[in-house]
Amino acid sequence: MNIQSFPSKLLENAVDEFAKLPGIGRKTALRLVLHLLRQPNGDVERFSQAFTTLKNGVKHCRHCNNISDTDVCSICSNPHRDNTTVCVVENIKDVMSIESTNQFHGVYYVLGGVINPMEGIGPADIKIDGLVNKVGEGNVKEIIMALSPTLEGDTTNFYIFKKINHYPVAISVIARGISFGDDLEYADEITLGRAILNRTKFETAISN
Repeated sequence: MNIQSFPSKLLENAVDEFAKLPGIGRKTALRLVLHLLRQPNGDVERFSQAFTTLKNGVKHCRHCNNISDTDVCSICSNPHRDNTTVCVVENIKDVMSIESTNQFHGVYYVLGGVINPMEGIGPADIKIDGLVNKVGEGNVKEIIMALSPTLEGDTTNFYIFKKINHYPVAISVIARGISFGDDLEYADEITLGRAILNRTKFETAISN
């Protein structure tokens, strides 16, 4: 759609902003904007305010980096969770995916990415040092590597393993019920739950 086909510059600007969202093309963006235009002013204002409030008020848990409304997320502050078992994930979507299985009762550590030299992302660009410090405190008994089974995920797994394997902590990796190259967020709950329950020692995984 070219610029001339927009009857309003305001409409065009709104479409341009929606089209910046991942997976949203300009046709979909136009459809969403026109839908919002048909809604009552109050609904549109609540829609806009929800994102403004989210952006200004959301926090990251000081223990695990998960998104939270408070300084410590509901998982880390839950007295029924096992704080000695830490599941390492790439992003917040992976926390949500694993939680939906109801098979994991420990806590998480969100790296905020994986090592990807092709995109210029190195170990210093993600939160590996915080994880190493957490293990170094001596309260963690097991680290579960739950990164997506991709080349980048495996590279990150191995880097973390080399950083913490001298500590007295068990290091395991989720079972490969998930095909290589798949993102964790797209795995079904049963497969992901079994992958968590059937995790193996990291040393065994890399020797196979």
